[in-house]
Amino acid sequence: MSDPSAASLVNTPRTEQPAEAGGPADAGLPENAPKQLKPRGLLGDAWFDLRRKPLFWISATFIVLFVLMAAFPWLFASGDPVNGSLDNSQVRPSADHWFGFDLQGRDVYARTIYGARASIVVALLSVIGTLLVGGTMGIIAGYRGGWVDALLSRIADIFFGLPFVLGAIVILTTFNGAGTDNSEWAIMGLVIMSLTVLSWPVVMRLMRSSVLATKEADYIVAARALGAGTGRIILKHLLPNCLAPLLVYGTILVGSFIGAEATLSFLGIGLKHPVVSWGIMISESQNLLRVSPYLLFFPAAFLVTAVLSFVMLGETVREALDPKLR
Repeated sequence: MSDPSAASLVNTPRTEQPAEAGGPADAGLPENAPKQLKPRGLLGDAWFDLRRKPLFWISATFIVLFVLMAAFPWLFASGDPVNGSLDNSQVRPSADHWFGFDLQGRDVYARTIYGARASIVVALLSVIGTLLVGGTMGIIAGYRGGWVDALLSRIADIFFGLPFVLGAIVILTTFNGAGTDNSEWAIMGLVIMSLTVLSWPVVMRLMRSSVLATKEADYIVAARALGAGTGRIILKHLLPNCLAPLLVYGTILVGSFIGAEATLSFLGIGLKHPVVSWGIMISESQNLLRVSPYLLFFPAAFLVTAVLSFVMLGETVREALDPKLR
């Protein structure tokens, strides 16, 4: 015969006290058992995926470095980027002056560091303006539809048909000619305006497509049935769910605009003196390439690194936000 007390121990469920750290849900579980994780949203999943990509950390490190150079250039270089001495004309790089001096005796290292400010400021402000203009028109066109969508789409087609370089040349030569304000911020403002005017149609199409794919979702229909106004639907429901493609495109667009600013400055229609930028330095060094190639190499290297950093960051963000690419 079996012991009744032993049978009762077998058939009676255990009532151990839950562990203090894990709570009731972890009672009876081993210490190394995996705990239930809270569900993550789109941005949470994207950040979890980005943290495991070395390319993200490399590009982000370079971007932070360039932003610090643009915001606090005096922390990286103590030389004068504008004024120089002819006694130092075309002095080659040395241990005291890493990048040497240009034709006018100006420190190339200081000019390269300070050149990040104009290039990055122009690119960032141009991207912000492009996203605001194109995103606003895309939301209006996609949400309203009908004749509003048709009208805004035809306006975007007109600007989309303009060649970028030709349109920039026309705008900058018209407003950046003789008799205009040649201050640093006025020149930068004209370049920002030209880049924004010629680039917003792409953002408008991206936002319009996202809105058209989202505005008939169940939660939008439910919000509209509950009496939510147009502003609340756009700001609370549509906009947060349509920002992912704009975030990716905007990151890549920063690198594109850095290259575009350098191209316009190289052609002599973009930024001009007294502004210091990588494009201006490359333009000034083209006639001295054979005798002083370092005048071209250093600003070009910084320019290429900055463009590639933003493009690589945009690509990694795109892969993280798109579940099909994970």
